[in-house]
Amino acid sequence: MKKIKLAVLALLCGTALAAMTGCGNDQSATAADEVDKLTIVQMPDETNPDAGSKNDQFRKDMEKELGIEIEELEGAEYSVGIEAMKAGKLDVLLVTPMSYYQAKKVAGVEPLVTTTSMVEKPYRTVFIVNKDDKETQSLEDLKGKTFAFVDPASSSGYMFPKSKLVNELDLDPDQLENPDYFFKTVAYSGKHDSSIMGVIKGDYEAAAVAEQIIPQLVEAGMMKEDDVRIVGETDVIPNACFVIRADLPQEMKDKIKDFYLNYENGDYFETLYGSKDVRFVEAKDEDYDVVKEMVETLNIEETE
Repeated sequence: MKKIKLAVLALLCGTALAAMTGCGNDQSATAADEVDKLTIVQMPDETNPDAGSKNDQFRKDMEKELGIEIEELEGAEYSVGIEAMKAGKLDVLLVTPMSYYQAKKVAGVEPLVTTTSMVEKPYRTVFIVNKDDKETQSLEDLKGKTFAFVDPASSSGYMFPKSKLVNELDLDPDQLENPDYFFKTVAYSGKHDSSIMGVIKGDYEAAAVAEQIIPQLVEAGMMKEDDVRIVGETDVIPNACFVIRADLPQEMKDKIKDFYLNYENGDYFETLYGSKDVRFVEAKDEDYDVVKEMVETLNIEETE
């Protein structure tokens, strides 16, 4: 049996993964023992000093469980990772919901695992107004107001709420940000908390923000729970997930998935995902149908 190397790619700024995309695919195999190298991704967190050690422990645990060598590499952004998967040089990648749709289309990936937080704490965007605004009760009532999205590149702060408005109110996605088309004006606050605080202070009459940011600001003492009112919400936005190359040997895919699903290191999950109770669960393709619908609604151009 050939020795298998399992390379763990952290999504950090670097050139190793970018260099890999220029090489051909030498990993098309029909049995697990014919694979001479695998590359997978860890959960990055450059702001947490403990993340590196927990990811290293994850690597060691995987080495012990699978009986193969795991090599760590530095990588790049999602687009480079997706191209590396397409080239057969990256086998497991952590992607955002939007990147999942791109990875599936460009690299033909399969969903592997996500986390229990997706099921237990649904992630969605809410539309908020100031507590003193008693008249606004629905999305339709937002017409004529000054409004804030977070950033045009933000899924929860722009794409999903915009798609909700377009679909529910039959609006033109190309015109929505134009002054006096639906909103009086549209601004981009840059951050979810900036949008929330802007509504509280009166800078914006309404905004679209990730729902879970509100209790975080309450806990931090930056606002009271009733400082804003929710007048609408998007459908549940799927969580980030790990994806795997579809053309890997099924035996190897099963081994990798089983390791994730049975990983029980509570300290790892607390450090990387915020709670010892979080666990990996199987990700399903249909969970990401909402992303496809959003892309089609907003006429987002895809590149390969």
